[in-house]
Amino acid sequence: MSYIGPMLRALLQLPRSVWLIGLISLVNDSASEMMYPLIPLYLSGVLMAGPKALGLIEGLAEAIASLLKLVSGVWADRTGRSKPWIMAGYGVAGLARPLIAFATVWPLLLLLRVLDRIGKAVRAAPRDALLAASIAPDQRGLAFGLHRALDNTGAVIGPLLAAALLGAGVPLQQVFLWALVPGLACLLLSTALKESAAPPQPQARIEWRWRGLPLPLRRYLAVVAVFTLGNSSNMFLFLRAKELGVSEAQVPLLWAAVSAVAAVCSTPLGHLSDRIGRLRLLTAGYVAYALFYVGMAWFAEPGWRLYLLFGLYGLFMAATEGVERALLADLAPASQRGTAFGWFNLLLGAVLLPASVLFGWLWEGVSAAFAFGFSASCALLAAGLLVVWVRPHATADVRAAAKTTIRP
Repeated sequence: MSYIGPMLRALLQLPRSVWLIGLISLVNDSASEMMYPLIPLYLSGVLMAGPKALGLIEGLAEAIASLLKLVSGVWADRTGRSKPWIMAGYGVAGLARPLIAFATVWPLLLLLRVLDRIGKAVRAAPRDALLAASIAPDQRGLAFGLHRALDNTGAVIGPLLAAALLGAGVPLQQVFLWALVPGLACLLLSTALKESAAPPQPQARIEWRWRGLPLPLRRYLAVVAVFTLGNSSNMFLFLRAKELGVSEAQVPLLWAAVSAVAAVCSTPLGHLSDRIGRLRLLTAGYVAYALFYVGMAWFAEPGWRLYLLFGLYGLFMAATEGVERALLADLAPASQRGTAFGWFNLLLGAVLLPASVLFGWLWEGVSAAFAFGFSASCALLAAGLLVVWVRPHATADVRAAAKTTIRP
């Protein structure tokens, strides 16, 4: 394609801080994703709990941590500093995750998942704000796409390590302990981060309230919340795969396939959003999500068809994860960027509680197909709202910021 050459040249010209943030995310995800596909297996096979408990654990962990996602973003804006929050977040998560090996009842697992999510909550908004401040507006899609690509590369490495350890006969609990090694490496790498060359000036007062955000940004965040209501914990996908007959050792490989597709496609799709506009690509990503969940409800079966479906899910991730954040940076004023990312992460965490609990109840109370169909409906509704509610009310400046001029 004609944009591959310019994209590669632009990648090489990205600031060192963009690459370092991506590398840290790669190492961190190799630790978290080593464990992530195994938690529902540990919960059901060792702790003897089902979908309701899984929904409660994942939803409550995100909800409890969600308030900190806004607080860390607001304080990053107030102080003009992101690095302390980023280091603290990686440190808490890196130490909490291996302790899951010692959980003997599911409430203890819930506590450790809360600590892990608190670590993510503390670092997420300041990290994204630092990334946005390190790059020109017309390269945000590329930069966030690269970040997601490196993040998902770690999400490939983690499950492969887990599968290798399990295949070598390492007990499930000891696999969790191995997550300590990349967790500590991640914390060490984060010490090399530097604040942006021109960080936002510390502000004595930041307008952090919802009504203080620009109208297009508020509408966009509301649509993201609608989508998230149907975007319950990915752990239900692993539970569904196990229900369909996929072996315990193959579950991490399925997730590695998802992350591999996302890693390969995130950077080119992020760069594409710089060219064609982020709303268009994000809408397509939400539709891909709906198709995937319809497939998981009625057409999934072990074998190539299931891997194909999970590949589609990886494509959805590549088209949305970086683009959602790049669009948020376009819509937010520079002085409120940390706050905007805080609101973004707050809404994701707060809505995930009812999303995951509702999904678990629909699964056990009605059927798995009904639960997956509900999620697909939320995604299609969000895609429609992006087209009819967000896009027409975006200002000319916002639309221009969501695109880049194509250079020869």
